[in-house]
Amino acid sequence: MSFKDEFDQYEWDAVKESIYSKTAADVERAFHASKRTLEDFKALVSPAASAYLEPMANLSRELTRKRFGNTIQMYVPLYLANECTNICTYCGFSLDNKVLRRTLTSKEILREVEVIKGMGYDHVLLVTGEANQTVHTEYFKKVLELIRPHFAQVSMEVQPLDQHEYEELIPLGLHSVLIYQETYHREDYRKHHPKGKKSNFNYRLETPDRLGRAGIHKMGLGVLIGLEDWRTDSFFTALHLNYLERTYWQTRYSLSFPRLRPFSGGLEPKVEMTDRELVQLICAYRIMNGEVEISLSTRESEKFRDHCIQLGVTSISAGSKTNPGGYAVAPESLEQFEISDERSPADIADMIRKSGYEPVWKDWDNVLV
Repeated sequence: MSFKDEFDQYEWDAVKESIYSKTAADVERAFHASKRTLEDFKALVSPAASAYLEPMANLSRELTRKRFGNTIQMYVPLYLANECTNICTYCGFSLDNKVLRRTLTSKEILREVEVIKGMGYDHVLLVTGEANQTVHTEYFKKVLELIRPHFAQVSMEVQPLDQHEYEELIPLGLHSVLIYQETYHREDYRKHHPKGKKSNFNYRLETPDRLGRAGIHKMGLGVLIGLEDWRTDSFFTALHLNYLERTYWQTRYSLSFPRLRPFSGGLEPKVEMTDRELVQLICAYRIMNGEVEISLSTRESEKFRDHCIQLGVTSISAGSKTNPGGYAVAPESLEQFEISDERSPADIADMIRKSGYEPVWKDWDNVLV
């Protein structure tokens, strides 16, 4: 039994039609429900809900404060490698993008760590391309052993691994794994991933199951907004989250909302998502699920991130570099995508305080009650 069994019971076009047929009455019913269902989530992300953005934002803020208090966790990505054996139409690391590749050595990683620690961070997200010949499980083991003494929390966003590989990494300090499906639309997924291990839709779809069985502390879900209809993709993300919370109830969960950003190769979004629509989506997830953590990266603009701090977001990155060695070793190496909010971690922390919240640099376990 895996999520695939549940996923296969749904048909993309039928779900999409159901979402777009929701009415104002459906939205109000969802808004006032004591226990919300996936049908309620459809209503909250539907076009009909756009007229209810202000009350949705107020409720989202209230629910977030109730669960997470006035704290916002700070994290930063550490890109270890831009080598990749996949062709992905939307990514700067794609195999067919002919640029200089590099994988950081232990010495280079420690130079990056020194800069990151100097910013104040105690939570780091390790990121690589998907290249099993160079950035494999043994490499990840060495990296975790190297940096574990320097951070209270280490997360990873790398290629999907087998269950036994996660079981080997968790005792070395792996706290969280982010695994984005990119899109739950099978045909479009195949179009955007024509070559490499990532082209296996089902293997990626079942990665959270392998993580859950391995006993990971936390996992992050999401899709790349712009590849397909965001409302339908978001429903399938909610469906996936709902399944995982039922099945692996001891694991914590987070959601991210990366919108397609420019890179050195270029892919225009199939579907544009406005700022208002992203606010609607964030609020819909929070109203649906008061426990899930919600993360917002530097892909988004200063103005948007300042606004969303008060709408349901619980963690935020700052000072991010999306290239290996970007903090100290090789500032000019290939970036995965362009960032939008280029403010320093100190500036972001100051913004958070001015918004009435407290930036937290350590593990959420030391904060949440």
